Amino acid sequence: MEIEKKVKELIEKDVEKLGIDIDNVEYVKEGNNYFLRITIDRNEIIDVDTCVEVTNIISPLLDKADLIEDSYILDITTKEKGDK
Repeated sequence: MEIEKKVKELIEKDVEKLGIDIDNVEYVKEGNNYFLRITIDRNEIIDVDTCVEVTNIISPLLDKADLIEDSYILDITTKEKGDK
């Protein structure tokens, strides 16, 4: 099973408790850095505080599960307006 699918399964239930959906999980290398980019979405506007709240839920789950061997940057982002 690929990393993205494992991560989504790990975090989805806890994030959905906030009324937030996991739109996409992407593990990519950009330059010298690896990014675990998680795109979140919900019916109302997602502000920076919400992204921080989601990060605070996701980060300990990822640390405990230890699914990714490489060092990476956790990037919580939202869908751009007009994205579907």
